[in-house]
Amino acid sequence: MTALAISPADILHFAHKHAGAGVVLVTLVGIAGSSPRALGAQMAVAADGDYRGSFSGGCIEAAIIAEALAVLDDGETRMVRFGAGSPYIDIRLPCGGGIDLLFTPRPDAAALGAILAVLDKREPAAMRLSRHGICVEGPATIETGWHGDEFGVTYSPRVRILAMGHGDALTATARLAHYFGAETRAFSPSKDDVTALSAEGIAATLLDSRSRTPMIEADRWTAFAFLFHDHDWEEMLLPWALRQPHLFVGAIGGRQSRTDRIAMLRSHGLSAATLTRFSMPAGLIPQARDPATLALSVVSEIIGAYHCIERDVQIARHKEEGVDDPLLPV
Repeated sequence: MTALAISPADILHFAHKHAGAGVVLVTLVGIAGSSPRALGAQMAVAADGDYRGSFSGGCIEAAIIAEALAVLDDGETRMVRFGAGSPYIDIRLPCGGGIDLLFTPRPDAAALGAILAVLDKREPAAMRLSRHGICVEGPATIETGWHGDEFGVTYSPRVRILAMGHGDALTATARLAHYFGAETRAFSPSKDDVTALSAEGIAATLLDSRSRTPMIEADRWTAFAFLFHDHDWEEMLLPWALRQPHLFVGAIGGRQSRTDRIAMLRSHGLSAATLTRFSMPAGLIPQARDPATLALSVVSEIIGAYHCIERDVQIARHKEEGVDDPLLPV
């Protein structure tokens, strides 16, 4: 099952793979008006014209590839405007805006590999781009954007979704999460669930005991989705998940299930502050009943939480520096 879209890590892997034969890393470093992509979006173009990533719906990619191949031959970093204000008057963005792209020929393979190694450890990573190439930015302490004559790009680990439950609610959620491109693992007491998901290339583990928790190291990019109809399975698993570092913990169920669940969690000594961060019922669509809608509802809430992390990090950093956050309402 192929992921829904190319991720930033996929682009870096492609660039790293083709570094020996020649590749150009293209980075969105400026926006005039509106743009389909955000600052820091990237595209990698190999010497044979193959590429990963995009900056539009396909209206300027051919021109970007041609420019990248010219940069590869020339060997010099260059910045080019496409869209409004561009010297290429016949190339326009449908949104009417303009974007500035930085073309970096032959990025250092060791630097790319170092960034990928950090992401593989599920830690944030960053790079700085300049006319001299790219360099790795230790821990990801910079923001995406210009820093003097260098442009910084930050990368977060891929969202991890641990779906726990049984039946159609579990399998639908695991399939959708996997198709979206999340690092997905499913856990079920049903051998049929495990067999079906494993056959589709989704990591699935059999839960064979209510008293044993999985051997998993969670982090702030890890989401737990509880999709049990037999809520007895949550007695050990749910308190364990809430005590882990996590992006999200949510569970499905009706009003009585929610009441019983809160009482159970309090009996395990979980604080009120912890319980306020627990999503119950999980999902953005109220009273979702069929498995497909439920899966969409739950996965959407998780991805929304994942995209809020970068904003939260930026706000915290600005507060430390005594800078008003431009994203906060006045």
